[in-house]
Amino acid sequence: MKVMVDLALCQGHSVCLGEAPEVFEVIEEDNGYPQVRVLLQNPPEALRAKLMKAVKYCPNHVITVLED
Repeated sequence: MKVMVDLALCQGHSVCLGEAPEVFEVIEEDNGYPQVRVLLQNPPEALRAKLMKAVKYCPNHVITVLED
């Protein structure tokens, strides 16, 4: 699976970080919203449940998981 985040719409609420800290980190930006950075673009299957919670609970619905 592959993780993608629409950074143009991300507002850095950090919900993804709370759900899947192995996959995401949130970077504070000087000019605007904090931004998410994907740490594991192709996370292992063992993280699927956490990743899917991050997708589900993202307030802006900007996380997409593509199946390989």
